[in-house]
Amino acid sequence: MAERLSAEARKQALGGLPDWTEVHGRDAIAKTFIFKDFNEAFGFMTRAALAAEKMDHHPEWRNVYKTVEVVLSTHDAGGVTALDITLAKTMDAIAG
Repeated sequence: MAERLSAEARKQALGGLPDWTEVHGRDAIAKTFIFKDFNEAFGFMTRAALAAEKMDHHPEWRNVYKTVEVVLSTHDAGGVTALDITLAKTMDAIAG
């Protein structure tokens, strides 16, 4: 099982993740991605889903038209772990 990051480690990791923020009231991180249109948003979600499946680590997300809201937390660990940071970096790379 993945180990939860300390508050300091999470803060340091977020420093390298532009636009990712801590979720108020939860041990989780979040980002809103905005694309040109629904097709780009759905393409992002498809590529991110394939990456998440390979990692066996799945996001909480919501899509409305060209906007994708993502929340990452490792439920088994009760908070943010290195898996969440890796998935966040992967999603940023996919989004371009």
